[in-house]
Amino acid sequence: MSILKFLGLEGKASEKAVQAARTEAVREITRQLENLPPDKARYVAKFAYILARVANADMNVSRAETREMERIVQQVGGLSEEQAVVVVHAAKTRNLVFGGTDNFLVTREFNNVATREQKLRLLDCLFAVSAAEGGISSVEDNEIRQISRELQLEHRDYIAIRLRYRDQLAVLKDLPGADTVSDDEQ
Repeated sequence: MSILKFLGLEGKASEKAVQAARTEAVREITRQLENLPPDKARYVAKFAYILARVANADMNVSRAETREMERIVQQVGGLSEEQAVVVVHAAKTRNLVFGGTDNFLVTREFNNVATREQKLRLLDCLFAVSAAEGGISSVEDNEIRQISRELQLEHRDYIAIRLRYRDQLAVLKDLPGADTVSDDEQ
């Protein structure tokens, strides 16, 4: 539930307030990246926030997911390990506190600035974070699907990347005889 809905203000927020909420999530994380060019810092902040969104989809961000996010953010942003730790911590905290209101807004901003290749890379990283614990829950898988829609990716893009992680999908692990299903049958 969004904070606006909780307070009974949903639908009453001005465009100015929506704009402020949309950028505040990214701004907070970006402050941790002051040595980077502003555009790159904002890109990394959005990327990290969306990773945290998926990690928190099941209401629990594990150590394994956190370490995977740090590794990815360090690689994507060309950051030091310390910077990646700070950025991931800020992204996780922001998502825990404001996830309901910021999730769509940050993803929409990312969609507006990212190339198709960057969106596909993010999608792959979302699955990697979800798989960090040894399995991708249905809740995480559904959140990734929602993000792929918000990024205006085609369903086939989502399926192509999801197939790389099929052995990690809880929905397939829970099937009777799942250990005996061949790749041709899937």
